Amino acid sequence: MSDEIFEIVNERDEVIGQAPRREVHRRGLRHRAVHVLVFNRAGELFLQKRSMLKDCFPGTWDSSASGHLAVGETYDACALREVVEELGWHMESPRRLFKVDACEATGQEFVWVYRVEGEGPFTLQPEEISDGGWFGRAAIDQWLADRPQEFAPAFRLIWDRLNTPPKSGAGN
Repeated sequence: MSDEIFEIVNERDEVIGQAPRREVHRRGLRHRAVHVLVFNRAGELFLQKRSMLKDCFPGTWDSSASGHLAVGETYDACALREVVEELGWHMESPRRLFKVDACEATGQEFVWVYRVEGEGPFTLQPEEISDGGWFGRAAIDQWLADRPQEFAPAFRLIWDRLNTPPKSGAGN
């Protein structure tokens, strides 16, 4: 992995500085990322298996595409870029689902989660992804219940939030 520069953000997701990727991860500094969930017409989710070359959570299953924002990049632009870089697929505008605050499970990343429908075909970037496949909701639920350690922590958090109905009276 290259040592690209990330924007460091405060607890309100406001840029307060910049640092190399390695330093941001080593020091647990807040920064920004996106996760894109690609669902097909059958309602299955495309999951990627992270390459063993990844510096965080190598060999675990994760969202269809994910990645860090480049300096000065918007969340929306990053979502489009990451899908092209990781899946070799050009998508229509994805729909924002929700934002996750920086926390331990996300590696101190503020994360916007997106949803898009598509069938592929995908050309997986081998430095990023070692494998991938389509999985139904019930299969993912059972897999997470049986072997949660096979998934990146951020995906576990995102999947839980995606499948938890909003609380009544929460302004939704």
